[in-house]
Amino acid sequence: MGELIGLVSVVMIFGIPLMAIWTKHRSKVAEMQVSTTAASTAEKAAQYASQVQALEDRVRVLERIVTDKGYDVATQIEALRDQRRVDEEAGVSLDFQREGTRQ
Repeated sequence: MGELIGLVSVVMIFGIPLMAIWTKHRSKVAEMQVSTTAASTAEKAAQYASQVQALEDRVRVLERIVTDKGYDVATQIEALRDQRRVDEEAGVSLDFQREGTRQ
């Protein structure tokens, strides 16, 4: 029985400091993980904020185009389509056929 008490006391003498060291280490590792996650989250938040700002700027420009000077967007779109048709028809045909098959 005395040997068992001696063994338990030796294990406790060495086990308690080892447990304290291990607990302190785990605490430091958890703290580093939290700081790394916080830095990453802050960086992503800054990226999202800049993207949102860019989109807001683009929307402001589009709103200004639509509302300023009485622009008629549909008319402008049709004018662009008409211009594309003119550009497509303006080219020279390169459809070469043999003399015997020419119509």
